[in-house]
Amino acid sequence: MSEELKIPSHIAIIMDGNGRWAKKRFQPRAFGHKAGAERLEDVSRWADELGVKYLTVYAFSTENWNRPFEEVTTLMNLLRMYMKKKLADAKKNNLVIRMIGDRSKLDKDIILKIEEIEEVTKFNTGLHLQIALNYGGRDEIVRAVKKLANDVENNKLKATDVEEKMLESYLDTKEIPDPELLIRTSGEMRLSNYLLWQLAYTEFYFTDVLWPDFNKEELMNAIYFFNKRDRRFGGL
Repeated sequence: MSEELKIPSHIAIIMDGNGRWAKKRFQPRAFGHKAGAERLEDVSRWADELGVKYLTVYAFSTENWNRPFEEVTTLMNLLRMYMKKKLADAKKNNLVIRMIGDRSKLDKDIILKIEEIEEVTKFNTGLHLQIALNYGGRDEIVRAVKKLANDVENNKLKATDVEEKMLESYLDTKEIPDPELLIRTSGEMRLSNYLLWQLAYTEFYFTDVLWPDFNKEELMNAIYFFNKRDRRFGGL
């Protein structure tokens, strides 16, 4: 079936609805976050089987620090468990795993684990999985501009040299193609400060399905939707 379709080379996902999914089952939000992490495992596998080359998911935003301390702690501990598991089966799954976002505010053990998993998986040849962690689109652009401005100050380049491709090389997503398809679950219809630069010409697919309930059929629905789009990139 997938051979008859154009499969997006890069899909971005805003994994939304874990808390509401748990509430519907009279469970704590942590229960939903755990189910959401397990669903990411499934979606990564399905995407790889379909021939998707890059998958970028929104795991924790710069604004998520404003959530209750207990929930943030749960999310960070879940991240520790997820990375430990990924490190153990990296060879089997052949994933290339990369974290995007500002790592400086994360605990030292998490930073070290991120560096380890990136190093261990960088030569794999399967799906490239980017996990946006302490990530915000505006924050990414500000950090990129600061690095660029610093290079101008240090005479590494001239201000007149700055152009679009150069700025892209300072972003967290350097060397990664822009997403062709964005999926957001749970019925919300906004970007929530996600990949603001990279989504300039991306097709958006919104679904009411809560993230832990997102299945392969829904993934295919998003790809069918993508195939119906006329992508003109500003042309005729």
